[in-house]
Amino acid sequence: MTGITLQGIRDAAHDFTRNSPMNTIAELDSLQLFDAPLIAAADAFDPLFTKLKEKEVVGPQHLMPQEWLEGAKSVISYFLPLTKRVREANRNLGVAAREWMYGRYEGEQFNNSLSNYLVEFLESAGMRALVPVMDSRFSVANRRSNWSERHVAFVAGLGTFSLNRSLITTHGSAGRIGSIIVDVIIDPTERQYTAIDEHCIKCGACILRCPPLAINEQGKDNAVCSDYLDRVLARYRPRYGCGKCQTAVPCEARIPRVQASSMSVNR
Repeated sequence: MTGITLQGIRDAAHDFTRNSPMNTIAELDSLQLFDAPLIAAADAFDPLFTKLKEKEVVGPQHLMPQEWLEGAKSVISYFLPLTKRVREANRNLGVAAREWMYGRYEGEQFNNSLSNYLVEFLESAGMRALVPVMDSRFSVANRRSNWSERHVAFVAGLGTFSLNRSLITTHGSAGRIGSIIVDVIIDPTERQYTAIDEHCIKCGACILRCPPLAINEQGKDNAVCSDYLDRVLARYRPRYGCGKCQTAVPCEARIPRVQASSMSVNR
């Protein structure tokens, strides 16, 4: 039926990212938004997908891969790392840099375009493929969705959560995430971690970076964060964003390592 491998999917995604004009912002001096994406795969029957339905994780509204696509066997997850130029522009305190807002708004348009491209690539190989967040059944209620890209990426082996609830990958936390469900078996990526926050060193740098003070030692208040983003959107529509907790922090572009000396923030 198909000879598609994860490496073949990775090559297709890298080619699209390198060549797509949507990855370049002409009005910002040909700003490139993303570097080559990280790609991973999960078994659609991985027990962790069932765990996502628990109230304290995502919630019972989170749909299983088979509820999205009949006959689902694998889930492909990817992380698009924002380029150094985008990240550096956002390292100052205050409102998000213009480059970062383009990375959030035009960046999500590119993310969707990459998903559509990969669906066509996979379907041309004879399989069925579906992007949950672009499906008519996708919904968000009370700030909880029925398909969490970050949690799916964790299941697929792309990374673990930070104090601010970002996903820390081998290329850091500054980026966008996407996923595709397919009805063929793709060899799953081995998770190189066990704990949900294994990559976070609890340094507290993101606490001091947060403009609306939505982060503390216990985690992030999503309502406070979301309300702040709404205010930014009202001023800079259609673009918005913040990302201060993902830039100028140890996990911006890598998995941080605990140093011999304490890295905790004095409060």
